[in-house]
Amino acid sequence: MRVLFSDEKFFDSDGVYNSQNDRVWAIDRADAEKNGGIKQKRKLPQKVMVWLGVCSKGVTPLMILGEGTVNHTVYIERVFPVALKYGNQVFGSDWVFQQDGAKPHSHHLTQQRCRGNFPSFIGKDRWPPNSPDLNPLDYSIWDKLANSINWNTAQSKTTLIQQINSSFKNIRESVVFEGCASFTNRLYRLCQNDGNYLG
Repeated sequence: MRVLFSDEKFFDSDGVYNSQNDRVWAIDRADAEKNGGIKQKRKLPQKVMVWLGVCSKGVTPLMILGEGTVNHTVYIERVFPVALKYGNQVFGSDWVFQQDGAKPHSHHLTQQRCRGNFPSFIGKDRWPPNSPDLNPLDYSIWDKLANSINWNTAQSKTTLIQQINSSFKNIRESVVFEGCASFTNRLYRLCQNDGNYLG
């Protein structure tokens, strides 16, 4: 499979927590609190956005994009050269670039640049919205990266970036290969499930 999957993710010094997705199953509130139901968050935690590409051949260099929102101009200028160089190095001139439906990706100039520069890409209308079930970064690699960060050390922007880079270097190749290899099966299961999330 010659697909370069890509994604961005915010990491902040409060650690990994998503109020919509992280759940604690408990009998009552006291039981929930005992099992980690309360997560203290700082008012303004240090945060950075990172970009990564993965494929059946390995991973791109990790890019620290900064602490703010990434627009289409930053995305085109910073991400595209890295993705294009890596994809051409590992696959030659026959491969597909994947990106999700985030605004910088679906912007008409981004789509135009994809058509003009990548051998092939999954257009904005072809990738399902809100699909963490299909991108290996979402269902495997981001989690491995986040869980190997020493969150007690990542208290400033500098130490957070150091921890992200250190954890990135420790991602095992087998995790990347297994994540990418399961894409076809996950795609099949998603089709069988009428496009609903996988259980």
